[in-house]
Amino acid sequence: MKKLFVTACLVLLAGCGGKAPPPDWKVDSSDLIERYKTHELRGENILADRYFAQAVNAAGSAGQVAETARLWLVRCAVRRASLDDDDCSEYLELAKLETTDEDRAYFQFITLDWNGVNAARLPKHYAALVAGAADQRNAQVAGITAPLSRLLAASLVVKRGEADDALLSLAAETASAEGWKRPLLVYLKLSEKRASERQDAPALAAIQARIRLVEQPFSASP
Repeated sequence: MKKLFVTACLVLLAGCGGKAPPPDWKVDSSDLIERYKTHELRGENILADRYFAQAVNAAGSAGQVAETARLWLVRCAVRRASLDDDDCSEYLELAKLETTDEDRAYFQFITLDWNGVNAARLPKHYAALVAGAADQRNAQVAGITAPLSRLLAASLVVKRGEADDALLSLAAETASAEGWKRPLLVYLKLSEKRASERQDAPALAAIQARIRLVEQPFSASP
């Protein structure tokens, strides 16, 4: 019996010796920022603002400057994925106090300061985009697997004036597959403009019908 008791204690001690769980503020902040992303991309502004404020409060209440700055950076990136010209000013203010090399590089990336960015500090798919030639970037974006990362990359290529029609379509379909209304409408309207400029009546009609569907969802009769 004594031997079994000692063995049980050793098992418990071994379990306790594992990696400590993350603190509550970090868990809360991580969960809330993910909720923010979902509602922001769906165009649900009230919920998006609520969850973002709660995420900032979770990190800020713990006195975590760099972590709070990163939340503002995430917000800026998510908005830019929908081609919103967020100036990231809140991140910049906090970054004066504390930030990381990776976050600084990410800020330069999403604000198109590609000449000054340290690409080694970026995720590989973004580093390749920075290093690639302009005529390769549309294909490089298509190779990014994570939907939000792909959408952000597409938005930056658009802002650089390098996007082709296929990239606009890819961005729209990426947003559509995820149910992200805000970027979907942005990219459909960009495609609408392109179709109008080239006087492609069938494509224009199809795109406009889709825009109406997104803006005013069909309600089936009971």
